[in-house]
Amino acid sequence: MSDIAINVQNVSKLYKLYDKPIDRLKESLGIVREKKYKEHYALKNLDFDVKRGECVGIIGTNGAGKSTILKIITGVLNPTEGKVDINGRVSALLELGAGFNNEYTGLENVYLNGTMIGFSKEEIDSKLESILEFADIGEFINQPVKTYSSGMFVRLAFAIAINIDPEILIVDEALSVGDVFFQAKCFKKFEDFKNKGKTILFVSHDTGSIQKYCDRVILLNKGKKIADGEAKEIVDIYKKILVNQYDEEEIEQSNANDESEKKDSNDIVWREHFVTNPKYIEYGDKKAEIIDYGIFDDKDNFSNCVSNGSVFKVKFKVKFNSKIKDPIFAMTIKDVHGTEISGTNTMYEKINLAEVDAGEYKEIEFKQISRFQNGEYLISLGCTGYEEGEFVVYHRLYDLLSLTVIADKYLVGLFDMESEVTIS
Repeated sequence: MSDIAINVQNVSKLYKLYDKPIDRLKESLGIVREKKYKEHYALKNLDFDVKRGECVGIIGTNGAGKSTILKIITGVLNPTEGKVDINGRVSALLELGAGFNNEYTGLENVYLNGTMIGFSKEEIDSKLESILEFADIGEFINQPVKTYSSGMFVRLAFAIAINIDPEILIVDEALSVGDVFFQAKCFKKFEDFKNKGKTILFVSHDTGSIQKYCDRVILLNKGKKIADGEAKEIVDIYKKILVNQYDEEEIEQSNANDESEKKDSNDIVWREHFVTNPKYIEYGDKKAEIIDYGIFDDKDNFSNCVSNGSVFKVKFKVKFNSKIKDPIFAMTIKDVHGTEISGTNTMYEKINLAEVDAGEYKEIEFKQISRFQNGEYLISLGCTGYEEGEFVVYHRLYDLLSLTVIADKYLVGLFDMESEVTIS
């Protein structure tokens, strides 16, 4: 028996993009000879293997081709070129609930999905108790799934996929669904599955999970395989792509490029290395103006992706258009729900600039240790002060930059309190 569970050979997926629907019809009828479409390759000449018992992660930005290759592997899509060989029975969580019949009851969908994977009724019967226990949706198992809440739908879909005990499990962004308790149960089951030596192909934006679980990671960018190797190394390259610092043609020189950027930092416009929130909020009289900003990791590289427990810096530059006494510089971090979870300013830190003249520039650095849970956060910046006892906003930029935190352990809530647990 081959030790290769999944073999992807020279796979490409081409989509024809038409400006008008009528152009598609004309071409299908053979009415026109000239090409009426633009070619878009979602995947281009992709090759990789996954060995039996291996847990392989696939990462990349939106549009990199991650979900496309999973759909080709599972037979949902056909490749334009190339082929895929699968050695083993596959269970896939591509879009939770894909393959469900909304008119069927939850129980009927258990048997429907099990049959689609290739299990007999007797095999599904033997797994039924563990599936129902994991889903924990009670009497709703006998109701049509069209009556389910999104939470119940997710529970049942995941319970079927991971308890049916396939030889190969394919997961696309499915471990971050449901409430925190269900997520914990999902990760525990995922770990059990991995410990049994099952083959796993795992796509996620959660680089913390990727580093924790994957033996190997494949990085895709614009439909091509950019790198394949040890998790931490590949995640570091991915972080460069996120801030437009990655040169595909000069992989070996990426570290040297980082060093040269540090040396020539005075000539670099920081904000050009980041995707700024197009809907950030800006206001103030601009007597002092924030003209540049950026996030830096513990190696002083541009990065909006930091590891839990590591040092990172938020820096910005301010131009003073008027003479200002005692300006206050602030940085705030919010979660995606808009709740302010951390932040400080120079007044709280007891840093006093006295007076700054018009035409001067100041560079402000907030250096801190990340103690946040895995997730996405928003950074806001500000320059304020007091004039004749009245609070004045010179310039504020709310929800300006995103910050991604990755961690090798999971928490309840937002912060790692660095608990020390003893059992005696």
